[in-house]
Amino acid sequence: MNPLYQSIIRAVKHPMFAAGLIIFLTVVFAAVFADSLTPRGYSDMDLGDRLAPPGGTQPFGTDQYGRCLYSRVIYGSRIALRVGLVVVAIQAAIGVTLGLLAGYFGRWVDRFISFAADVTWAMPPLVFAMAIVMALGPGLDNVIVAIAVVSWAALARVVRSKTQSVKNMLYVEAARAMGRTDAGIITRHILPNILSPIIVLMSLALPAAILSTTALSFLGLGSQPPAPDWGVILNEGVNFIEVAPWISVFPGLAIVWTVLGFNLLGVGLRDVLDPRLRG
Repeated sequence: MNPLYQSIIRAVKHPMFAAGLIIFLTVVFAAVFADSLTPRGYSDMDLGDRLAPPGGTQPFGTDQYGRCLYSRVIYGSRIALRVGLVVVAIQAAIGVTLGLLAGYFGRWVDRFISFAADVTWAMPPLVFAMAIVMALGPGLDNVIVAIAVVSWAALARVVRSKTQSVKNMLYVEAARAMGRTDAGIITRHILPNILSPIIVLMSLALPAAILSTTALSFLGLGSQPPAPDWGVILNEGVNFIEVAPWISVFPGLAIVWTVLGFNLLGVGLRDVLDPRLRG
């Protein structure tokens, strides 16, 4: 049987991976079909229907401006997915590249990159990200850049370690003896053989990226109103927590649902891809 097919079968049969995949697909479905799933736009106001409780045509109630909270939460899934995927893509581009270079070339290249990773690792990620955003200015794009910049170190250290253990294998030595360039050896012989831990780490980095972005949006540094960012909705709901708790409850549940899905997906992938954890 094809190894890829075997891996897919193992993944689908893994309960945590299957549960995470189902949750992930519900978030993707909400993001893709938000226009069809919502009764009105996320910024449409009806001041005559302010702070309406959940029920009827407003399943999640309305906020202080009479906006449909259900629509805002559903549209917010687009922001969450965008943030998670873009942050992880940038983080992987930085971390994997630097980790490969450090692990393969060693010497001063390794010392320089390892020092940069240690310095980044030593700083509290959220505080470091806040400092970068405050320097660049509030906004979702700046938050994405900031979170990616402060979160590459862990991935780089793992890739560096895996590269060091692989670069002296016989197939790498054979490729070197055949006159392969360093770039060719790294991309064709080393990277494909360390993809499993990279995939697992990237899947586990997705919920962390979403939580960090939500936290910065809650503090007013990320998405700006009237964007349907879940952190923005939570921030707006704080002032009405006693009279309209649903403003904070439903985006909070959406965050928990999404992060739980990604975490289950990541743990399932780890169990499936790591031969030591297979039953």
